[in-house]
Amino acid sequence: GQVAAALAAGSPVVAKPAEQTPLIAAQAARWLHEAGIPPAALQLLPGRGETVGAALTADPRVRGVIFTGSLEVAQLINRALAARDSGEPDLRLIAETGGQNAMIVDSSALAEQVVLDVISSGFDSAGQRCSALRVLCLQQEIADSLLALLLSAMRELTVGNPAELSTDVGPVIDAAAKDGLKAHIAAMRQAGHAVYPCELPAACTAGIFVPPTLIEIDRIDELQREVFGPVVHVLRYASDRLDETVDAINAAGYGLTFGAHSRIDETIQRLASRIHAGNIYINRNMVGAVVGVQPFGGEGQSGTGPKAGGPFYLPRLLELAHPALETLGLHRSADADPRLAALESLTAWSHRQGLRPLALACAEYATATPLPCHGKLPGPTGEDNTLSFAPRGDVFCQAASESALLEQLAAALATGNTPLISEDAPAAAIFARLPVAVQEVIRRAPNAESARPAAILFDGDRQTLAELRRRVAAWEGPLIPVIRLDPTTKRYPLYRLTHERVISINTAAAGGNTSLLTLTDSTH
Repeated sequence: GQVAAALAAGSPVVAKPAEQTPLIAAQAARWLHEAGIPPAALQLLPGRGETVGAALTADPRVRGVIFTGSLEVAQLINRALAARDSGEPDLRLIAETGGQNAMIVDSSALAEQVVLDVISSGFDSAGQRCSALRVLCLQQEIADSLLALLLSAMRELTVGNPAELSTDVGPVIDAAAKDGLKAHIAAMRQAGHAVYPCELPAACTAGIFVPPTLIEIDRIDELQREVFGPVVHVLRYASDRLDETVDAINAAGYGLTFGAHSRIDETIQRLASRIHAGNIYINRNMVGAVVGVQPFGGEGQSGTGPKAGGPFYLPRLLELAHPALETLGLHRSADADPRLAALESLTAWSHRQGLRPLALACAEYATATPLPCHGKLPGPTGEDNTLSFAPRGDVFCQAASESALLEQLAAALATGNTPLISEDAPAAAIFARLPVAVQEVIRRAPNAESARPAAILFDGDRQTLAELRRRVAAWEGPLIPVIRLDPTTKRYPLYRLTHERVISINTAAAGGNTSLLTLTDSTH
């Protein structure tokens, strides 16, 4: 997908596969060449990340990187790109970096369906999918009975050679992965957690197999990083602490996939509105996203966006600041979006003050923002897929002039974000003049480093920009974009200030919807 997207955007590609999978990558490249892709447009360059990868990211001929892998490697790539010459054009980095993916199951869920979806989400591909289930959150009242069903189903799994049709779970990718997983399981057992591993067949003991395993935990923050393999952690939660459970999932910092099993519409809406995750699955499994049906990608420590297969993936590669939303299959809601109220106040104020450039920017941003838009995605019968948008969060505005700062405020407000501005005197003077409705949503901070925002809007010279990018790239945690005006449109690309979220709902879930029980005959 990465190769095809870059080629579709007109870019020649150097494809560097993971060092464990060069033969599969070679075959894929061979097929693309046989299909007519010129060798000059697609080169395969296998090797170790420390050598080949490092050389590629340092080479000035490489204008962008699309990466799937760990957060730690994505940070190294980001820092290498930031260290490049400040005179080079802007570099593009799209990274998808895994997740601490959770599923919440309440007492209304159908146990048999939950078991099937947990098995596929946690153990398909030996749990080696970035979308795989890592933390299963069970309402206390059903935890014991559902765990008994789940453990019984796990005993039916066949671990073995994936070339055999009878095999359910194959090996992990290499010995290092096996050793890391075994060490994690041993450490959790040593810490007193209940551990439930499947039995490993004798034929698999000499290979790089890890048995499907459940581990009970007390808190999500006991997991310091993603456990990439056939290991699912089980957390029991009290029904009156559902919001706290969601907050703990969000606090982990990842935001790739999330699952929910419930037959109560209010619970589904509550979970979907609170969770910070790029792909949300309702009453179904959490793996197997289909391009064009469930555009895939996360937020926070799970990636930079845009989503693979989503409307803004190619515009990012083409560096299009404001693609026409209608041509991307997006539809604007007819209702007023309360998240844009502050932008409307800024727009009205700009007209009263006679600030024509700001008024024009506000008008263009109000039209270009994807925030109030949604996309109805195709899918099979019995499945509903919808794309929507959410603000990134805090956006630090760093500008060299009053007009530039006001435009940054307009861009941040047009995407529903919280603008952060400096505490220095020039910024304070601008703040004091703004309408109260705008002042109320702005926060003050000494600098970007102390604020640790979700994004930074920058106006200034290239040397200052390069220095800022190097400092920001050195931060731990998620990759923070530093965004400047598009050189063609002289506007900020608003889609980079939003998160794309896809909700996939199994509308044919067995058992129907319990809200039907509340219906009454209107004739009585």
